[in-house]
Amino acid sequence: MDNSKKQVSVLFMLFSILFCVCLIAANILETKQISVLGISLTGGLIVFPVSYIINDCVCEVWGYGKARLLIWTGFAMNFFFVATGAICDAIPGAPYWNNDAGFHAIFGLAPRIAAASFVAFVIGSFAYVMSRMKLHDGARRFSARAILSTIAGESLDSLIFFPLALGGVVPASELPKLMLWQVVLKTAYEVVALPITIRVVRALKRHEGEVYDRGVNYNIFKIFELQG
Repeated sequence: MDNSKKQVSVLFMLFSILFCVCLIAANILETKQISVLGISLTGGLIVFPVSYIINDCVCEVWGYGKARLLIWTGFAMNFFFVATGAICDAIPGAPYWNNDAGFHAIFGLAPRIAAASFVAFVIGSFAYVMSRMKLHDGARRFSARAILSTIAGESLDSLIFFPLALGGVVPASELPKLMLWQVVLKTAYEVVALPITIRVVRALKRHEGEVYDRGVNYNIFKIFELQG
């Protein structure tokens, strides 16, 4: 057995930690709907697109197998955080505690958001599009791969996530506009960050090498099949 295929690098571990933090932060920030220049958005927009950028970098450098592991690890940590928050929410507050309503407003909705986010992310961005495009293009056109995979992933993500997570919470008339703006602004987020992403990917490739997913198994449940 080639043990190198079962190992991860320190850089991959650091990217994984950042990915987990982004998912957990987005899960909490999504509980607040915000207004920017009259446009209704969710607070998760501040950080969630970073998870897509990390996913692009990981898939480009380390391959689909490690991107799949990254995503499963991120959501496992997210569900752990949400579960502990739900348990704490269910335990009666101390006699002097007077913020039950505020705490429940965040952690009462968080499990639903986490579940919706997981379903949407699995369907919309399990790195499949990025991986297949790289096999077609070789090492060329990373920018196009990153943007097109984001448009595809974010579109599916938003179409699935918002009805599941916020249906009945956000007025039905607002949901289509909310979904559209999320796709547009998350894609714009990736475009603005692209020069930095390109430099990060180049630096990672110099240090880590590069993986092409020839013959990879795209089954999302093959979590520990790390080779590209």
